[in-house]
Amino acid sequence: MHQALYRKWRPRTFSEVCGQEHITSILKQEATEGRFNHAYLFCGSRGTGKTTCAKILSKVVNCENVVNGDPCGKCPSCLAIENGSTTDVLEMDAASNNGVDNIRDIRDEVVYSPSFLKYRVYIVDEVHMLSNSAFNALLKTLEEPPSHAIFILATTELHKLPATIVSRCQRFEFRRIATDILTSRIKYIADQEKIAINDDAARLIARYSQGGMRDSISLLELCASSGEKIDVHAVNETIGSAGRERMMDVARAIADKNFEFLFGEIDAVVTSSKDITVFWQDLISLYRDLLVVKTVKESAKYLDLTDFEAKALSALAEKFSREMLIYHCRMLEEALYSMQASGAVKRIIAELCFVKMCDDTLSTSNEALLLRLSKLEARVASGVPVKSLQDKPEQKKEPVKEVDTKAENEKKAVTFTQEPVREIKKAPVSSDARSVKPLKAWSEAVQTIQSVDKGAYPFLKKTRAYIGEDNRIHVLNDGFGLFAIDRPDIKSALAAALSRYLERSVMPSDIIYEQDMGKIRLEDDNSDLDAFDDFMNN
Repeated sequence: MHQALYRKWRPRTFSEVCGQEHITSILKQEATEGRFNHAYLFCGSRGTGKTTCAKILSKVVNCENVVNGDPCGKCPSCLAIENGSTTDVLEMDAASNNGVDNIRDIRDEVVYSPSFLKYRVYIVDEVHMLSNSAFNALLKTLEEPPSHAIFILATTELHKLPATIVSRCQRFEFRRIATDILTSRIKYIADQEKIAINDDAARLIARYSQGGMRDSISLLELCASSGEKIDVHAVNETIGSAGRERMMDVARAIADKNFEFLFGEIDAVVTSSKDITVFWQDLISLYRDLLVVKTVKESAKYLDLTDFEAKALSALAEKFSREMLIYHCRMLEEALYSMQASGAVKRIIAELCFVKMCDDTLSTSNEALLLRLSKLEARVASGVPVKSLQDKPEQKKEPVKEVDTKAENEKKAVTFTQEPVREIKKAPVSSDARSVKPLKAWSEAVQTIQSVDKGAYPFLKKTRAYIGEDNRIHVLNDGFGLFAIDRPDIKSALAAALSRYLERSVMPSDIIYEQDMGKIRLEDDNSDLDAFDDFMNN
């Protein structure tokens, strides 16, 4: 019967374990001195050697001829543990044996001396799956076990274990194995198994395994099933990945707003029966690397790339700003969640996401507003004039009768005066007054606050806003609820919305709240503030 490669090449000694020297060195020292703990806790991600080290430890504590901290593998004790003929070493999967009765069985039999070996060893894999009652039953045994019993607990989710269990064990943290170590091991196993593979393919397999030795060896065996030489294309075809270069072409098309290419890529993935989710995860991984390049000076320390890939990535990063990358990452993340929760609509989710990524005006998220605001700030900083509403060409209208423009403007002029005026009547504008005009986009800007703070929206809805001669926004309110609207986050959201509607940069400091309604005077009316309200509403 065929034996899987990851089982065939499982280490038999601590010296054969790769990438966990900070753990194996301590265990070898304990074995050399014959000084063992009564309980061990191995935690870490999958495929990093937890169960392997547990089995080696069960042999070394019972080995009759320890060699430099490693089991000899030749004595009767090592051979009995290796072939599974002894009952003194019990390996239990807590995922399927997680009840209190299973732990009670261990508690009842642990008091008996081992029948053949020096120590009775209990290996409990995925121990975090035990129930609360099972943990309580195990607690007393871990605290005061018999001198001939050793417990080895393994878990991938340390945070799910009770603190009372963790505190009674000698804990070891298994790290993800480095890509270089995985690559070297893959090439060694491939050479021993007569599997043809090039260096780039071995490194790609190591990168896809994400630090897990078992995953890398399993992927190597899967790629070798065709019997042909393993190259980068074969690895991508086996995994269902589009490849790094193709992902860079997709990102380049997003930056260039090449919709034809993007829709063609989605169609190619769907028609080839590949999973769009895998394609999407590869794209997210690329954007993560782009964000690292754009943010960190020495990005090579945080990127697992060749020199050629690093140069190509740096050139691609020049097409994006950090605000754009953050906006795109959020869009990709939301689309991935939608794909995982949906069935047959993954394609349309991907296509809609690409359209929004290419046109940030289609999204009302905070990231999209931040991106648009950063574009305006960049134009202002570079000296490029920002297009405003006044710069828009006037629409053609039917000819009208000539009117006295100066007199008409005097009728509509609104000023803020320094002294309260109880009667509104015709009067020349004082020298200390400030001319303002109604802000028509204010109601649209206020609508966006509903997604920011629903509590502040009712107070803002009752306000009116005007543009002064200094281009600042004067917001009229009665003072009630000012605590809810005069806040930095509210002003920032209003400034972002007004920047979009006015097509010019509006800063939060440009928004000023005016509370004294009595200081408002119309220059051409014979009514009080009620007439002023009617005038502004019209």
